[in-house]
Amino acid sequence: MSISVQATTESNARESPTCRTPPAVLARVPAVRSLRRLYPYARPALPALIGSAITATLAMLCGLAFPLVIQQIIDGPVAAHDRAALWPLAGLLLALGVAESGLFWIRRMLSARPIMRVEAAMRADLYDRLQQLPVSFHDSWSAGQLMSRAVSDLATIRRFMGFGLVFLFVNLTTFIVGVSILLALSWQLGVIIAALALPLVALCYLYETRYQVLARRSQDQVGDLATLVEESVLGIRILKAFGRSGHLSRQFLARARQLRATELRKASVISALWAVIIAVPEIAFGLTLFLGIRQVADGALSAGTLVAFFGVALGLRWPIDSIGWLLAMSNDAASASQRYFEVMDAPITITSPEHPRATGSSARGHLRFSDVHFRFADAPASPDLLRGVDLDVAPGETVAIVGATGSGKTTLTSLVNRLYDVTAGCITVDGVDIRQLDLPALRSQVSVAFEEATLFSASVRENVLLGRPDGTDQDVLQALRVAQAGFVHDLPWGLETRIGEQGLSLSGGQRQRLALARAVVGSPAVLVLDDPLSALDIHTEAQVERALRSVLVGTTALIVAHRASTVQLADRVALLADGRITAVGIHSELLDAVPAYRDLLAGREDHQASRASRASQPSTRTAQVSR
Repeated sequence: MSISVQATTESNARESPTCRTPPAVLARVPAVRSLRRLYPYARPALPALIGSAITATLAMLCGLAFPLVIQQIIDGPVAAHDRAALWPLAGLLLALGVAESGLFWIRRMLSARPIMRVEAAMRADLYDRLQQLPVSFHDSWSAGQLMSRAVSDLATIRRFMGFGLVFLFVNLTTFIVGVSILLALSWQLGVIIAALALPLVALCYLYETRYQVLARRSQDQVGDLATLVEESVLGIRILKAFGRSGHLSRQFLARARQLRATELRKASVISALWAVIIAVPEIAFGLTLFLGIRQVADGALSAGTLVAFFGVALGLRWPIDSIGWLLAMSNDAASASQRYFEVMDAPITITSPEHPRATGSSARGHLRFSDVHFRFADAPASPDLLRGVDLDVAPGETVAIVGATGSGKTTLTSLVNRLYDVTAGCITVDGVDIRQLDLPALRSQVSVAFEEATLFSASVRENVLLGRPDGTDQDVLQALRVAQAGFVHDLPWGLETRIGEQGLSLSGGQRQRLALARAVVGSPAVLVLDDPLSALDIHTEAQVERALRSVLVGTTALIVAHRASTVQLADRVALLADGRITAVGIHSELLDAVPAYRDLLAGREDHQASRASRASQPSTRTAQVSR
């Protein structure tokens, strides 16, 4: 029975407007091709699967042998009234029952562990792939879609491999053997049962083309729902603060209803299939029963043979009835496989070169941008965000990048450690194009602190040493001193205190200081700071800036600055405007000579002065908040 089902982009877009799967990855893929791609993962489990299929087939054949033994009982000991001859046949029935149950137990034991290993291997490969894929990939995929592939889709594939695949073979074999037995018992009646295969094959072919589209749509909607739940949980403070929990609840219910409607349509399709699958055998059995009774009445067939015939025929009900269920499982697995390999096939565009240039531990940190252009991959028709950036940062020099909102400052700093790759031009460290360096080595030399501080559900120590796993407690304490993060010593277990998801148990300033400590702990050759002090109060900011000066003395640093006080940390300032560096110099010179720079900082300096004034006159309300 062929499985050639299609999942269409148009159907998903029309029925699931909230689907977050990038449309480019949705395509018409035959189900057999999707399932065939699972073979490399399933290969280690093939011996167990083959053994499972053999034992299950033997168990099913034991069930088919029951009616044949009953035939011998009816036509032999019962017809001859020979009680002595009954006991061996009764013992054979008992042995067949024990063998059937034992074989089914062996089947499950054979397949369970290997299939679990297959699922674990696929999940590990998916996780590794997600770590290797560029940031641009993650920009276009929602977390919920990726999570649904790593959890529910792999569970669907596991169930298919461990049960559906095995019983597609077992039930087909049982049907063939059973029909052969029926033909041997009575070829006239057996032909009627054998003819069942023709309408069932045609019906299943028609059913597949409808079900697979619904299966894919359902799985995408599960991903959308997971995304909404994740966003609601991570943004729970905002939702509560603005009283919008009800709004998100309505969105959740709308998407849940959409998923429910899709699942009901799936149920409708499969229920129609099952209804026909059940009705066709019933008609065939009724016809064979009528003809069989006539043959017994005419003496052309023995009563025992007729009982055996219907015993075997009823033994084929499970293989026949399960066709719809197994095909549904196959189509679900094919859709899940397609979704899995959409991620695995995504190109890894940022990699280490085949023969990387060595960086070594004595990197000087001479950073140079030469005619750097950049455009986001998902906006090929838009103009370049960076249009020829030229900047030379000498070893040990600190340069502040200043520019208007949206000018590309953060993007520029993201190019240094190849979170994105330049569209044109090049960036060099110590005269070597960063694309010619080993990627892990480059990122060990370039440390970054983002404005949005991301922390993990781990201890303070593990978060700080994320980029330097071999660091000591002394390294951690020194980094915490630089970041003015002494608050960690007041936490319940100090450095061993586990930080909650996203670090939401800490204030924004505390998270930012830990992220800064993580950036400076490795003594990097190049330090990139994307406005790392934005969440700090004016006094803590001043303390951190004083401590940072000692770190910046021997480190090449690129700092995205939004405040005049942060600019003061830099040896030079570069003004980014219209996608280019339009002016470079010390802060005082630029204030005098560059009106655009002066206008840009004027508002920020006024804002900073206002903050300082408010901070110097703490009110009772401020004191209460700080506590």
